Amino acid sequence: MSYNRQNLGKAGEAIALNFLKKNNYTIITTNYRCKLGEIDIIARVDEYLVFIEVKTRSGTSHGHPLDAITVRKQRQIGKVAQYYLTENDLFDRAARFDVVSVIISEGNKIKVEMIQNAFDLC
Repeated sequence: MSYNRQNLGKAGEAIALNFLKKNNYTIITTNYRCKLGEIDIIARVDEYLVFIEVKTRSGTSHGHPLDAITVRKQRQIGKVAQYYLTENDLFDRAARFDVVSVIISEGNKIKVEMIQNAFDLC
């Protein structure tokens, strides 16, 4: 990953955090890591514990950011979520997986899209 992609990713996560807060999500943690991988954001909204994947792009010439959430990626996020639920004894909590797409195009035009309950636990 190049330095520019890292900066783009960090900017996208910051934009996603602001978007989520404006939409009544309470942020629990960001960049949760365990031996199985990482989840970008873990939050609460209503009765749900939400595991959120953020995908950021500088345009759609290489596909829409949401296209990057493959079945393989979903499985990995699911495994990390299960680890988090086990580690924190939260299996009695309703949980879901949301995806936030951030496109930062020329002139710093920002487009944010969110899919709630984007996929099921694989």
